[in-house]
Amino acid sequence: MECANPTYRGMESAVLRWVVALSCGVCVLSSCTSMPTDPQAKLIAKGKEIFFNERFNGNGRTCGTCHPLQNNFTLDPAFIATLPATDALFVAEFNPDLKKNFENPTLMRQFGLILENLDGFDDLENTFVMRGIPHVLALRTSVNSPQCPRTGWSGDGAPGDGSLRSFATGAVIQHFTRTLNRIPGVDFRLPTDEELDALQAFQLSLGRQQDLTLPLPLRGTVPKRGQAIFLDNGLGKCNLCHVNAGATANFGGGNIGNANFNTGVENLPDQPARLTGENVPPDDGLGTPGDGTFNTPPLVEAADAGPFFHNNAIETIEGAVAFYNGQAFNNSPSGRALAAGDPNGIGIRLDATQVVSVAAFLRVVNTLENIRQAIALLESSLDTHGMEAKELLDRAMSETGDSIRVLEGGGLHPEAAARLQEAKRLTKKANRSIFFRRKLTREAIEEQQRARAFLVETS
Repeated sequence: MECANPTYRGMESAVLRWVVALSCGVCVLSSCTSMPTDPQAKLIAKGKEIFFNERFNGNGRTCGTCHPLQNNFTLDPAFIATLPATDALFVAEFNPDLKKNFENPTLMRQFGLILENLDGFDDLENTFVMRGIPHVLALRTSVNSPQCPRTGWSGDGAPGDGSLRSFATGAVIQHFTRTLNRIPGVDFRLPTDEELDALQAFQLSLGRQQDLTLPLPLRGTVPKRGQAIFLDNGLGKCNLCHVNAGATANFGGGNIGNANFNTGVENLPDQPARLTGENVPPDDGLGTPGDGTFNTPPLVEAADAGPFFHNNAIETIEGAVAFYNGQAFNNSPSGRALAAGDPNGIGIRLDATQVVSVAAFLRVVNTLENIRQAIALLESSLDTHGMEAKELLDRAMSETGDSIRVLEGGGLHPEAAARLQEAKRLTKKANRSIFFRRKLTREAIEEQQRARAFLVETS
């Protein structure tokens, strides 16, 4: 089914093991140097090369400029602050042709917000929105819906049919241009069909290839309680719109896939970006003009991919959960719909301890996913050599660092965090070793497995 939009709108399984076997589920999360022989793996490898290195004759940006591998394929102010002044992300600061109406450097640096002309380029001065960068992990579980492909924060982040292929084309037009004229062949070149196929294959290979099956046999009193609240359709009600902590909804009588909702995020008072006095027009969401709705993101990857919501208005996962207790949500169309289906007429009303419990659950499932990816990367490095092995180990260290930060940020599972610290130390040591790399890598895998055993019961 096509979704017409002529303007730009910006734990282990057989499937996952198949992806790893193709050297894509792991390889795509690192910089593989050897070329796979399987046709699909070759396509993914080509897409990875394009994603991180192809500039399409534009202003110097690549897809990886806004979706960096080192930062879970998203941007936040802390990561942006580490970039050199010459990074292509800051092209509006040093290209005179893009100085005005292309980006807002103040909001980009302070809040990780990118300028998007979702309703067309006819009035650049006034017709734009400021949005955060959504990660591109687990897209295979979140793009498709009965309505049309869902891309971007509002679910129509691509021109034409809304697909990932079209999303790439729209991204080049919006973000890669040399001037605000945006003339193909002059300001950039458009991706070829072959490049779009490769980019789509690469992005679909990233992260989880299927949803979790909840409930998980979690350890820890607080995360276990958070999972129960999450799954309770009379209390947390989270699972109605995030089935299995994913991006599909089971709201209103059936599974409706990845769906759009008006949750009132735009009505939050004191949004950080607007407190600066900078021009931040209202974001009307899906369509032109918009209907105020935004599509459902997966939650498994959420805890280490903040800030949260399309406008980066909330910094922590606890704050994101707490949003659903507030007036902005409960007075929104989605909040009122939940209340209408509740015997007591309540949308969502959680006490502070319950908010913390739900957030703890989300922190743990995020950590479990990071551990899964780290183990896969470590295992893959055992079969590689040289720079390829080094890059896989680098990525495993990054995933392990995310795990540690996510747990420590919620004061959760200190025993697991200690095991992860040891896994990171061993991985770093393996990366510097010539003769003992494989031995140290296997020890790091064992520490990752020990850490996981503190989080979830294993058979």
